Amino acid sequence: MKISVLGCGYLGAVHAAAMASLGHDVVAIDIDEERIAKLAAGEPPFFEPDFPELLESGLASGRLKFTTDFSAVHGARVHFICVGTPQLDDGYAADVSQVDAAIEAIIPHITKHVDGPVVVVGKSTVPVGTAQRIQDWLDRDADPAANATLLWNPEFLREGFGVVDTLTPDRIVYGLADSPQAEAAGETLDEVYAEALRAGIPRLITDFATSELVKVAANSFLATKISFINAMAELCDVSGADVTKLAEAIGLDERIGPKFLRAGLGFGGGCLPKDIRAFMARAGELGADQALTFLREVDAINSRRRDAVVQILSRKFGGQLSGRRITILGAAFKPGTDDVRDSPALEVATRLSGLGARVKITDPIALDNVRILHPELQAVQDVDEALQGAEAVALLTEWPEYKKMDPAHAREQVSNPYVFDGRNVLAPQQWRAAGWTYRGFGRP
Repeated sequence: MKISVLGCGYLGAVHAAAMASLGHDVVAIDIDEERIAKLAAGEPPFFEPDFPELLESGLASGRLKFTTDFSAVHGARVHFICVGTPQLDDGYAADVSQVDAAIEAIIPHITKHVDGPVVVVGKSTVPVGTAQRIQDWLDRDADPAANATLLWNPEFLREGFGVVDTLTPDRIVYGLADSPQAEAAGETLDEVYAEALRAGIPRLITDFATSELVKVAANSFLATKISFINAMAELCDVSGADVTKLAEAIGLDERIGPKFLRAGLGFGGGCLPKDIRAFMARAGELGADQALTFLREVDAINSRRRDAVVQILSRKFGGQLSGRRITILGAAFKPGTDDVRDSPALEVATRLSGLGARVKITDPIALDNVRILHPELQAVQDVDEALQGAEAVALLTEWPEYKKMDPAHAREQVSNPYVFDGRNVLAPQQWRAAGWTYRGFGRP
């Protein structure tokens, strides 16, 4: 079937290419002319494993097209809304202006389809209540003959695994209105996801509100688990306990599990921090702010991790960072991506630089973005060059190449063998045996 995808950022571009790989005819639209030109030429505007091959294949097949012309959605049976919902500049709430702009742009081009209702599918992460507002909007302004029906289908993409998570998600959620055409809309989306459904991937049918809450609830739980073990690391630091052994012990409890129980610098990126803040803001608007007050401490614990790294490195130099040569290993908010939005590693690097340190930063993928956003930092691709002459090294993004570094070889590059393991991924014994002073979070 013909599908349109509104928004060609990380979510939209990956979704469009994935849908084309399933055999659908996809037109993807964005107002960013430079981004569209790159995608149309087969040049990914961001790093994502397997995406370049999917993009090239879709373009070569003729099933995937990119444009800035919203009239190109004419005749599509399904319209996916994949635009961003960033945090507002003046508060915690989500900015849904891009969602509203996408709906407003396609309404004039929604026309009757011979195979049933035209389906508008929301994938963006939005405050609860948005879906019903949009359905009311479609009922009021869209061509009545089209029976335009909204279905909320939240995305659960992990950067670095976006293609896999699109084609083989761990669950598919449909948020439907209580209306006669909603069932037909769900059947239409079943056709889009036929391959995944045949593979046995669970499909959950909910109301609008529940579908809007699934993503933010999942992210809030994940953030809580990460901040919990980081809070334990704070306690271990003052008590002499070992947070890695503590995490191993509690992770063996089947009610808890070991995933995301590694203490470290905390979470970042374009989704997790802003999603939990928007969740809190919306709960407050609905009069249920007390239900999510714990998320304020989750957020605060996460922020304290960044403060702690700066303080630890400052104390290492007696509180005088001016002129000190510090190397930061990692700039992306996590390995497997070039995304530096709300990156804990990059924030620490810029704060150290602001305090007078001579900061070198290296990353396998993300340095182009670093150079654009923070030209004051010395971005160095080669790890040995980045280490040269360093008086302190901080591993802040757990790329595999940093975890596998030879401590003896690294010792030869630096002027002072001090390493702060901000992700608790190095083997302290090996690094100490090679002559390093090792420091991690919550490790004696």
